[in-house]
Amino acid sequence: MMPLRTLGSSDLRVSPIGLGCWQFSKGPGLMGRYWPELADPIALEIVRKSIEGGVNWFDTAEAYGWGTSEQTLSSALSSLGKRAGEVVIATKWWPAFRTAGSILRTVDVRRRRLGGFPIDLYQVHQPFGFSSVEKEMDAMTRLAERGNIRFIGVSNFNEKRMRRADACLRRHGLRLVSNQVSYSLLNRRIESNGVLHAAKELGVSIIAYSPLSQGILSGKFHAQRPESGRVSGVRRYLRNFSLKGLERTRPLVALLTEIAGAHGAVPAQVALQWLVSFNGETVVAIPGATSPAQAEDNAAALNFALTPGELGSIAEESRRISP
Repeated sequence: MMPLRTLGSSDLRVSPIGLGCWQFSKGPGLMGRYWPELADPIALEIVRKSIEGGVNWFDTAEAYGWGTSEQTLSSALSSLGKRAGEVVIATKWWPAFRTAGSILRTVDVRRRRLGGFPIDLYQVHQPFGFSSVEKEMDAMTRLAERGNIRFIGVSNFNEKRMRRADACLRRHGLRLVSNQVSYSLLNRRIESNGVLHAAKELGVSIIAYSPLSQGILSGKFHAQRPESGRVSGVRRYLRNFSLKGLERTRPLVALLTEIAGAHGAVPAQVALQWLVSFNGETVVAIPGATSPAQAEDNAAALNFALTPGELGSIAEESRRISP
């Protein structure tokens, strides 16, 4: 069973590794088409393997299939006999072409989609809404005061916007709990752009999405022959999946593979453990999974411990290639 840690200034106790549920979108909307459609029985087994491995929280969003991911997740949890309060649920409001008033108008849709599971953490998904940070946080505060949500977070906010959000919430006697951002061994921008420093200063948790860089850090794409059609879908257009990109990251993956071998693990598990260990308890991660085996591997990433030397050598090799 994974040890639990406190999410930000909340009383939410979460496993360092959760389950990101974007892949449960089943196609609707731009974001829903990113992943192949997963049948409900597969989604159920992904959630089952995650829970059996010690995962106790799940991150979804309105934009993931316009509620389809939320509904798929809640159906799977109910089928597994889970009840409200037995797991932690995080979801997100989508701000594009909307004002803060939409936060208040749409929360009941989110709650219905979640089928009776409470919204433990409600997040502003992106920083590009039509309203100010302050108005969005005011709306979130009203939801918290009504008991519609428990805690408030943001996603993809830079340092300045994150500080503004926390300052606004403080005026209401609340605190910003988390900032969900892209963070991995191949994307360490938050270490230099002020986001990680501010998070530590404010007591805000970093929720790392894409912690395996869309699967690159698993090493499976480096093991394939160049002519084998490395990847399908949108990922084929990403720099890391090009032949040049694979060669650039090969030394890091080789190091992860070597360290994994010493622990009876796989490279993805080493990458996840580095992410949730290197900065103390500030960072938690939400890898996705498109198969039960992936979910099982992700959940087992804390079944061993990296030494300080291993953490340092991984960090050093990562800095050679990470922006």
